[in-house]
Amino acid sequence: MAVTRPPVDAPGRAGPAEITYRQYMAPSHAGVDRLARTAAAVRVGVTGAVRVGTYAARTFGAPAGLRGLAVEWAWLAAHLAVYPAGLLREQLRDVAGYRTDPLPPARRGLVVTDPQAAGTPILLLHGILDNRSVFTLFRRSLRRRGFGIAHAVNYSLFTGDVRAAARELHEHVEQLRDRTGAERIHIVGHSLGGVIARYYVQRMGGSDAVDTLVTLGSPHAGTLAAYLLPTPLARQLRPGSDVVAELARPAPGCSTRFLVVWSRMDQMVLPQRNGRLRHPDLEVDELEIRDVGHLALPIDPRAVHWVADALGRTERTAHPLRPGHQLPTGQSEPVDAPSTPAS
Repeated sequence: MAVTRPPVDAPGRAGPAEITYRQYMAPSHAGVDRLARTAAAVRVGVTGAVRVGTYAARTFGAPAGLRGLAVEWAWLAAHLAVYPAGLLREQLRDVAGYRTDPLPPARRGLVVTDPQAAGTPILLLHGILDNRSVFTLFRRSLRRRGFGIAHAVNYSLFTGDVRAAARELHEHVEQLRDRTGAERIHIVGHSLGGVIARYYVQRMGGSDAVDTLVTLGSPHAGTLAAYLLPTPLARQLRPGSDVVAELARPAPGCSTRFLVVWSRMDQMVLPQRNGRLRHPDLEVDELEIRDVGHLALPIDPRAVHWVADALGRTERTAHPLRPGHQLPTGQSEPVDAPSTPAS
């Protein structure tokens, strides 16, 4: 008489009962997983909201923060008034001479006395959805300090790619060099303009034509604010994007000097430390400001004075943090040196 035995499952294989159990419990497990992910997202959101609230209270609750916020709104109103005029293309005027004798002594001391520095053209590049009018006061300040050529340009408002905008910038640079006969120029970029100019300098050989690149509130490491816009350009400005990763690659031989101005009250570069430029192959000087908003950086007197003072010096000493620079024999890097705005 034959004996019927229950099937024996092979090792490592689930039996019919276990398979049925898994199928029955699968929806429950999926629901638990979704609940866990939702809870984690809520925790991250709450933590971020608390941090943002704490930062806002600490920044705007202080007198300096309130003052900076008032300046930001006042400049926004003034900027909107001159914005339509900035849509027109600026014609490059012939360089005229400047006299310092009519100026008061305090202002006369700021005027560039180095002919080579005064004659180096400066190209001004605006940020996203903006135009050259954002540099109305900045350019006037440069010219009053003796810089002969401060030329602002516009790129397309519908720019959807940093690389394409960098190619357009290359054309502007070559035109400025041809018109002025200058071998190298300076570039000042606000916000996105600084990222475009940096891409041109680092990735397109622009360092041969650009002596100094100044960035004002540029998201060098990306910005979380870019997640608010679902556009290709905004995706390139997010932390960890392909453009940000490309700019982080080695840049040996880049001779351009970088002057970086960033603010701890910048509402567009989030987190604000992403406005700093950290790259082992680049020569970088930084100015940290604590009470200026994103839009008001080009009109802040401290930023303007710092940039003008740096551009007014043609003699450049080796930067202590630049690769390849060696300290004199017997000296070493200070360990407990006091912190500076660039630290």
